[in-house]
Amino acid sequence: MSAGEIAGLIAAVAFVLLVGVTAVPLWKLGGVFDETRHLIKGVSDETVPLLSEVTTTVSTTNSQLVRVDAITSNIQTTTSNISALTALFAATLGSPVVKVAAFSYGVRRALSDRSRHDVEKRVRAHVKSERAAARAGRRTRRAT
Repeated sequence: MSAGEIAGLIAAVAFVLLVGVTAVPLWKLGGVFDETRHLIKGVSDETVPLLSEVTTTVSTTNSQLVRVDAITSNIQTTTSNISALTALFAATLGSPVVKVAAFSYGVRRALSDRSRHDVEKRVRAHVKSERAAARAGRRTRRAT
């Protein structure tokens, strides 16, 4: 064998080793692609029933919202009726009740002022008598 043939043989072996070293990562990359394909298939298999359930939930929620809207409109009507009834009650009975309340307040105030006036009168009389007694006591001390 000549030197050229040996060099060619070495180059061929080196090329086979290079192809072998490159084939291992490509083989592993193929496995990764297979796992990715299985994962995507599993996600799509799970997503379709989930989307179906979401659609059912949304339609049920919409029907419940229609019911809530009807209830809200009924409550609004009831509130306006109660407001009108309250206004009617205030117009019918409000004025006499206010007059009775004002009269009873005036009577209570007059009675409390009268009793307060009586108490103040007694206190003034008591203070006046104490002052007079104190003056009389001072006069008797000066006279002695």
